[in-house]
Formats: sequence, C-alpha cells, structure tokens
Amino acid sequence: MKEAIEQMLNVYKIKRRFDETAIIAHWPDIVGKPVANRTSEIFISNKKLFLRIESSVVKNEMVMMRSQIMEKINAEAGEQLIEEIIFL
Repeated sequence: MKEAIEQMLNVYKIKRRFDETAIIAHWPDIVGKPVANRTSEIFISNKKLFLRIESSVVKNEMVMMRSQIMEKINAEAGEQLIEEIIFL
C-alpha cells in the first residue's frame, strides 16, 4: 500500500510538495514544542525553509543550529528537501 501511494505521488509529480507539507506538520517534533510555539510563520519554497520566529533569543539559537536543523529535516524526508534556512 505504501509503495502504491509513493508511486502515485511520483507519477503526479506531487511527492516533493507532499514531503514539504509533512515537514511543516511535524515541525514541533523536529525542533521541539517550545521552539515550535514561538514559530509564527513557516513555509518552504525552492528548497528554502522560511521561518519567522517571535523570540530573538530562540532565533539566534536557531541561526547557530541551522545546519543541524537542515540535516534533521532532510533525514526525516529521506532526500535533499531543504538547502537553506531563511529567517524573516
């Protein structure tokens, strides 16, 4: 069943969008609830993750952990889904 769904997503060329939506939905699991609660905006466009963080302290911490966050997201997706994180 899983393979059939993945094949359908590939045929209709919506797998990437599906994976991006899954990452946004799992944001609290990826970064933790305290950080997710301070994230007011999140979206993905052209392999770039755009974030608006309400707390400057959390934002600075996220800037320093940028590469680890990208690795975690790409590992979760199983492919190179994010190449850059941009803070708004």
